[in-house]
Amino acid sequence: MSLRLERDGAVARLILDRAEKRNAFTQAMWEEFPRLLADAMNDSAVRVMILQSAAPGIFSAGADIAEFSTGARDPQWRARNQAAIRTAQYELARAPKPVIALVDGDCVGGGCGLALACDMRVATPRSRFGITPAKLGLVYSLHDTKLLVDLVGPAQAKRILFTAQLIGAEEAARIGMVEFLTDDAEAQAQSLAETIAQSSPHSVRETKAMVRRILDGQAEDNDETRALFDAAFTGPDFEEGVSAFLEKRKAVFK
Repeated sequence: MSLRLERDGAVARLILDRAEKRNAFTQAMWEEFPRLLADAMNDSAVRVMILQSAAPGIFSAGADIAEFSTGARDPQWRARNQAAIRTAQYELARAPKPVIALVDGDCVGGGCGLALACDMRVATPRSRFGITPAKLGLVYSLHDTKLLVDLVGPAQAKRILFTAQLIGAEEAARIGMVEFLTDDAEAQAQSLAETIAQSSPHSVRETKAMVRRILDGQAEDNDETRALFDAAFTGPDFEEGVSAFLEKRKAVFK
């Protein structure tokens, strides 16, 4: 099994499980990814998802080059492959619930694109990051290039794409590609997920959507965002949050 979804209470894990090929993505995996993502997002018990490898020491080597080098010469296969990759990256970047990438080891190409599409990245010191179309004479998609630029800025994005070099975890953290760098990324990702899961799911969901609006170019409130702001004051999460504060107890959001 190359991909699988596991659930543990409020935290789901979408697991890359093709260690013998360094979690390189086949066409079938790109097509399966959005379905598993949707399963997690549609589960009312799940509040956070972690994207990770089943095996330590490798996140993903990106596309399966053996399959890609053959298939890419067929225009129909290439169109299907591009559509599948775009759907996976696009839907991950816009998943309604928070997604944390747990990176341990090499995170390259399409695998790095998946990590960029997550809300936050937790990495170990041995992790390395790279986006390597320039090694193959290819051009990175606009959507995925924007994900990179949004994180590290245009100059660093150009450097990463122009050189196609791998960068270490410390440098990735310095330039904004990684939020948490720790020897125990598993524990850090779990702790982060549990902390987020204890927050108001309404607040988290709408805040994530608001940040996405900004990243997609919206700079001013409109009728919809003003309505979202106003409606929160009459919602059950606001009632519970205020009651918990006044009663000096921990809020329990349903």
